[in-house]
Amino acid sequence: MWTIRAISIRIAMDSTEAELPGRRDWVRRDAGAQRMERIEAYFGGHGYDMHRHDTYAIGRTLSGVQSFSYRRSTTHSTPGSTIVLHPDEPHDGHAGTDAGFHYRMIYIEPSLIQRVIGGRPLPFIAGGRSDDRRLFAASETLLRAMDRTLDPLEEEDAIFDLAHALAATAGAPRGRQAVDYRAAEVARTLLLDNIAQPVTLDELERASGRDRWALSRDFRALYGTSPHRYLVMRRLDMVRRLAAAGQSLADAAAWAGFTDQSHMTRHFTRAFGHAPGRWLRTLRGAT
Repeated sequence: MWTIRAISIRIAMDSTEAELPGRRDWVRRDAGAQRMERIEAYFGGHGYDMHRHDTYAIGRTLSGVQSFSYRRSTTHSTPGSTIVLHPDEPHDGHAGTDAGFHYRMIYIEPSLIQRVIGGRPLPFIAGGRSDDRRLFAASETLLRAMDRTLDPLEEEDAIFDLAHALAATAGAPRGRQAVDYRAAEVARTLLLDNIAQPVTLDELERASGRDRWALSRDFRALYGTSPHRYLVMRRLDMVRRLAAAGQSLADAAAWAGFTDQSHMTRHFTRAFGHAPGRWLRTLRGAT
């Protein structure tokens, strides 16, 4: 097992540190990505508190040691491997050495993976990182330099390749149960059509024709989270889009269907590991 000291020596020997725009913390978002969120970031020490989001977080460390707690252990990512955090799995993020860490990450909805694997349980990568070369190659297009805009068709092809690489790397799941993909997708569409409105399990049950508890189980298996949390996360996505475009956090929270700004802030912090104010500051620090 690599120690932090050994990892630091390894980095000095076989990787070149990418140029960073200053040593302050920053996050740069790719506004041109169509089907996912794509970021590049640098943190000199503490990055994120413990949090969980309902997307896959797939990325790679460009320089430094990227350390995170994940499923009762600590993982250290260095250049050359692929980070794969499963939806709704709690994790944090911090620098493993004094040099900080520089990385790129995509956040991809499980529904996009499902369109490729067609109703199979979501692939799970143990430990939160992988040295599998198939996965590294399949994620290359989506994790390339942020100054290169992704062509829409290229992005779709890359998602297809990534989904198959995830499935191949994870292997066949044990104890697979039959799931109703059609019913779960009907429920997901209803949630998307009512992002700023309250939705009940009764409504999801009627729309999908599936018993509510079976539907909830299927939804978790196919999309990595519960129907309610999926709706909350789509509301938070709306808040981030509006805030990044210059809307106040209070107005963004109201437009997205939250009771008030404090209600939104509680959910935001649990989902992303820091408050929306800090997120905005690191976003602006990249410009």
